[in-house]
Amino acid sequence: MASEVGICNRGLQILGAARIVSLTEDTKNARECNTAYAALRDAELRRHPWSFAVARAKLAPSATGPVFGPAYQYPLPSDCLRILPSNTVDDWQIEGRNLLTDDGTSLELRYVRRIDDPNLFDALFREALSARIAYELCERITQSNTKKQAAKDAYSNAIAEAKKANAIERVSTEFPEDPWLAARR
Repeated sequence: MASEVGICNRGLQILGAARIVSLTEDTKNARECNTAYAALRDAELRRHPWSFAVARAKLAPSATGPVFGPAYQYPLPSDCLRILPSNTVDDWQIEGRNLLTDDGTSLELRYVRRIDDPNLFDALFREALSARIAYELCERITQSNTKKQAAKDAYSNAIAEAKKANAIERVSTEFPEDPWLAARR
């Protein structure tokens, strides 16, 4: 069973550092992991459209629209980390925690969501996150440039493997045909 502590301990293991029992224990390694874990988790989730983290939502427009510009303002879901391209909305922009557009009275949205439960992570994503934690904490825990380079290499390899497995499990999306090219045919 995966846990935040388990992911951090795997990162510490990559560094050859002492393991922790909890993120709140009074040790340097635990304090460093506790500070870094949530931020690095969200950054790694946002970085790539991981299949396990993609969600869908149907949004209703806000009662108050933008002061000027687009006609509609849609509040983003509270767990939204990244908006994914959509076939239903052509022109949109993000301002604050709102999506602004002129399209429709309701909006179908695909997005990458924040996942707090490590059991929902793909196994290769957990390994990549552990390697990222190792890389980010290496300087403060080991003060070794050699270990930092090894942690960077471990992260590069782990993230490449995770992305490759994620790509294999998804159907490729075709880009829309360019109207100019279509007219030329």
